[in-house]
Amino acid sequence: MTGIGWLAAIIIGGIAGWLAEQFMKSNMGILMNIILGIVGAIVLNAILMAIVGGTLGGWIGQLIIGFIGACLLIWIARMIRRTT
Repeated sequence: MTGIGWLAAIIIGGIAGWLAEQFMKSNMGILMNIILGIVGAIVLNAILMAIVGGTLGGWIGQLIIGFIGACLLIWIARMIRRTT
């Protein structure tokens, strides 16, 4: 995560993961929410850096990125589960 510490990344990741869980109507635990939020933010930040050359900064920017990234990860997991 850009410009924030580890504690902030965990807090933002947890919030982003929880919001994604609610939005996607998924049922996961708090640890999985944190992981989804952090990994989602990392993945989407990497994609944005490759395509645009920059990313959103600060708490709010990373919350938005984490939320979108977590939603994408939930969507991908559902698509994989359906095909197997």
